[in-house]
Amino acid sequence: MKRNEGNFMRTFRSVSRVGQSMTILAERGLTWLSGRRPPAPVFLRETFEKLGVSYIKLGQFIASSPSIFPSQYVQEFQKCLDQVPPISFDIIRKTIHKELGVNPDMIFESIDPNPLASASIAQVHSAILKNGKEVVLKVQKPGVRDVILTDLTFLSISTRIIETLAPSFKHISISDITTDMRSSMLEECDFVQEAKNINEFRSFLAQNHIHTVRAPKVFEEYSNDKILVMERFYGFPVTNLDKLHQNQNLSSPASLLESALEVWFRSLRECSSFHADLHAGNLMILEDGGVGFVDFGMVGRISEKIWENLDQFLLAIYQKDYTSLAESLANIGAVRNKVNTQEMGVELEKIFSSIYSARMQRLPSHENEIDIQMEQIFLKVFSVSKRYGICFPRSFALLAKQFLYFDRYIQLIAPELDLMKMDFFTESPQQKINKNH
Repeated sequence: MKRNEGNFMRTFRSVSRVGQSMTILAERGLTWLSGRRPPAPVFLRETFEKLGVSYIKLGQFIASSPSIFPSQYVQEFQKCLDQVPPISFDIIRKTIHKELGVNPDMIFESIDPNPLASASIAQVHSAILKNGKEVVLKVQKPGVRDVILTDLTFLSISTRIIETLAPSFKHISISDITTDMRSSMLEECDFVQEAKNINEFRSFLAQNHIHTVRAPKVFEEYSNDKILVMERFYGFPVTNLDKLHQNQNLSSPASLLESALEVWFRSLRECSSFHADLHAGNLMILEDGGVGFVDFGMVGRISEKIWENLDQFLLAIYQKDYTSLAESLANIGAVRNKVNTQEMGVELEKIFSSIYSARMQRLPSHENEIDIQMEQIFLKVFSVSKRYGICFPRSFALLAKQFLYFDRYIQLIAPELDLMKMDFFTESPQQKINKNH
């Protein structure tokens, strides 16, 4: 009986969600028809934000898939907001009680009712366990997974109808993109998987006796697929230069950054996945002088095809050999036709030469300016690749974007740092593959 009631309620919520989505789309359509028309990418991004969690994540997917979507949409969706108003703390307490099966007061000495962060999928609070340990409590918002499944089913049906009515859309495989996005988003909803990602990285650190970099301990006895309790880190983003130079525990910001990058590159070959979202907020300088990697919800996995060509890709950038760079991009991606790598190399050289020239004339004065430069490189390289019929797996786009984050950190903190002298770059491609497998 209870199972039937549960199924009925899920069906009811699904139908309600589709109705809600259709109402929002109708309202946005009327806004467009009434003449209030911002540029199409802006209008679409604003619509996605109104539609909520699934579409916000879709927007972020678009932002990280420049080889698939037009550059103006990729650039606009970089702004897709995943900071949403917090839900009531009463709801958070009820969710904890329901998921852990006990009153939160039996586990926590206290929970701060004011969230540290509120995103579309989860809300984060600081808390103290009964044993006095300070922790971060990540709680999945009620019904999020059901909403995502409903939205993605609706999107999947819609994309197949579009491909049937407009066969020209089949060449970008919208339905395949929806399937890829579905697995990615559902993985972000699975805190058990996130805990596994963290524990694998912590094991990698322990096995290699690495103490300069840390990931938070997961308190598994209080965690499940919707609740994640982790050790709390205190520190500041790696790009906060004022605090970086004021912190007495840091002997050398440059050596600290180099150590962090070495660890991340080593994790590429020794872990089954890599941290794919090490923006400044997730790469922390800790108060004791170490480096903290946090938020392992978004990870990437490197296929053997990418491994086989990664060495050539990085070496080509370092040596400014743009024909070789074009060859590596063609080998990594899926190509529809034979690529003229010499011609493509000329276009890539123009992009990188203009960037190097701008850097020689004037270093960026603010980290936002570096963000803009990073996005421009990212979008231009993938735009050229797309014109030559190269479509990359999303894992490579995530990997490439992470390299650009690191380039930003080096410019800010240690412009003298030479990535190519790190151990990762001095090994042969086969050594990397062997270690990875």
